Amino acid sequence: MPIAPLMIEHRLIERMIKVMKGEIEAMEREGGANPRFIDGAVDFIRVYADRCHHGKEEDILFRLLSQKPISDHHREVVEELMEEHVRARNLTGQLVAAKERYVAGEKGAVTEIKMIMSQLVDFYPVHIEKEDRHFFIPCMEYFSRLEQDQMIESFGEFDRTLIHEKYRTVIEKFEGK
Repeated sequence: MPIAPLMIEHRLIERMIKVMKGEIEAMEREGGANPRFIDGAVDFIRVYADRCHHGKEEDILFRLLSQKPISDHHREVVEELMEEHVRARNLTGQLVAAKERYVAGEKGAVTEIKMIMSQLVDFYPVHIEKEDRHFFIPCMEYFSRLEQDQMIESFGEFDRTLIHEKYRTVIEKFEGK
């Protein structure tokens, strides 16, 4: 089923959330933040959790569901999930801004960093459970076996092009575009 790769991706996201939780505890003990950790966590969230994982959901699964006569309940859940993706993006942007203030010498920004990271740590497990346990499996009923196979192929193609997209963006930033 096409949801298998999405659920496997959830397991990796859960591992990162556990690491982030540990980092929050370290910030509590030490009273400071690790900007390099935050950069790595932000990169993971933006590239893997958002662009790779949420990208497959939004660009493929949700788009294909929008072409189906799905129940009002499932349509509402898709809207909720999309709003949650936007919330995660906003929190990630706030984390970057707080880290930048911390690096610039605003030591009080560590409190904001902990708060935002805590919100992300609280957000993802609930979001993942909603998808894994209440949404993915029922939504597969809207697709034929052939459509599911095509969706799996689309996921693979999406993943194959993702690394090129990421590093094309890196080069364009260096080029000033």
